[in-house]
Amino acid sequence: MTAHGVRHTTDLLRRGELSALEHTTAVLAAAREHDTLDAYVAIAGEEALRAAARADALIRELGADTWRTWPLLGVTVSVKDLLQTRDLPTVRGSLLPNDRPRQDAPAVARLRAAGAVIVGKTATSEYGWSACTLSRVAPPVRNPHDPRLSAGGSSGGAAAAVAAGLCDAALGTDGAGSIRIPAAFCGVVGYKPTLGRIPYVPNSADRLAHQGPLARTVAEAALLARVMAGPHPADPDSALGSLDAPRAARTLRIGWIDYDITTDEVRRVAAQARLALIAQGHRVRDVEVRCERLYPALVDLLAASEAAGARPEDDQWADPGRLEVIRYGRTLSGADVIRAEEVRQNLRATLRTVMDRYDVLAMATVPVEPFAYDAVGPPWAADPGDLRWLAWAPASYPFNMTGQPALSLPAGRTSAGLPVGVQLVGPVGGDDLVLALAGRLEADLGTPLPPPARALQPAAAH
Repeated sequence: MTAHGVRHTTDLLRRGELSALEHTTAVLAAAREHDTLDAYVAIAGEEALRAAARADALIRELGADTWRTWPLLGVTVSVKDLLQTRDLPTVRGSLLPNDRPRQDAPAVARLRAAGAVIVGKTATSEYGWSACTLSRVAPPVRNPHDPRLSAGGSSGGAAAAVAAGLCDAALGTDGAGSIRIPAAFCGVVGYKPTLGRIPYVPNSADRLAHQGPLARTVAEAALLARVMAGPHPADPDSALGSLDAPRAARTLRIGWIDYDITTDEVRRVAAQARLALIAQGHRVRDVEVRCERLYPALVDLLAASEAAGARPEDDQWADPGRLEVIRYGRTLSGADVIRAEEVRQNLRATLRTVMDRYDVLAMATVPVEPFAYDAVGPPWAADPGDLRWLAWAPASYPFNMTGQPALSLPAGRTSAGLPVGVQLVGPVGGDDLVLALAGRLEADLGTPLPPPARALQPAAAH
C-alpha cells in the first residue's frame, strides 16, 4: 500500500520523514503500474508533481505552521470522473463528448486551495446512473477485498482507490447512494453531507445529487468536507446546506432500521454497531419508516432526469442499462413527475416527524453483500429493463430524496472477509452530530479496517 490516509501522510510530512514530491510520485507510479482493480480512468502528470513541489517549498519555509493555512498540504486526492478538472479529461463514464468547460469544479478548486494534490480521475458508471461501476469506456471496478466482486458504485473507483492505498482520500458523488454503497463494499468511510453543504456545479434538476469525501477514517472525511463546504453562487442549494442544526446531548435517541432483504451475515455484523451504540449509553430502539410508492417515485425522478438530458440520436452511444432507464423516462408525463415529487414531499414530512423522536437513525448501509464485479446488482435486480436496478439499496436513496446527512463507516467483516458498513443519518443540517457520533463509534468498533492484503496483486490473480 502506497497511500496510508490523510493523517498518516500528514504526520510523515510534518516529521520530515517523507516529502510531498516523493509521496506523490509513489502514488502516481502505483496508480499506473498496480491498479489491477481498474479504479482509475486518468492519472495526473506534471501538474501533480508541480503541486507537490510547491508543498515541499512551503513546508521548508513555514514548518508545522504550514498546515494551519493549507490543512491538506501534500495529501493525495482522487476525483470522480463526473466532476470537472482543469488538468485532466472528464469523460463521465460515457462515449458521448463532454462539452462542459475544462475547469475545476468548486469542490476540486477548494481541495487544491487547501494544498491537496489531485492525482487522477476515478471510474464511474455512465453519468453515475447505477450503483455499480460499469461503463462502455472502462473495465468494471473490482472490489479490493475480493476482485471477483463489485466495488459498488457509482463512486466505485473512488472507494477502491482509497481502500487499496492508491490515494489518501477521494471526492465522490452520491445521487442515490453512490458514495455510501461503495464505501460499505470496500471498507472505507463515505460521507454524504446535507444537500448543498458542498456545492454541486452544475447542479441537477432532480435535486438528488450530493458531493462528498471517501476516506480511511471519519476524522479525515470530516476534514475534507470542511475544506469543500460553503456557499457557491452557481448552486442555489449551497446556501441552505451551510445551516447547522443544534448539537444534541451526548446521550442520543437512536432509531434502528432493519430491512427485510438484509442477509444474515450483514445483519450479524451490523449488530456489532448496534451493541456498541448501546454500550455508549445511547437509547437505541427499532423504528420503521413507511412511505408509499417510494421506490417507484425515485425511479420516475431519475428516469425523467436521464431522459431530459438524452437526445434520441445519441442512443447508440449510451450504456445499454442506462438506455433502458432513458426509454422509460421518455414515457413519463409531467403529471407523473409531479406525483413523484409529491411522494418525495411525503417522505420529507414523514422523516421530519421521525427525527422529532430520534436524534439519529442507524442501519446497515447496504443490506446485501457485494455481487459479481460485472453485474448491475444482485441476481434478482441485475436487469435494468425491469427498473429494479437500485431496489437492493433501500437504506441509501431515501436520504438523497430528503437531503439529510448520511455517513457509512465499516462495522466489521463477514465470515468471508468482506466489509459491512453501518450508516448513520441525521436531521437536515445535523452534519456535526453525525460526524461526532460516527467518530465515537469508529473508535469503539476498532475501525478503520486494515487495507486488504490482496488489493494490489497482479492481474493474473483475477
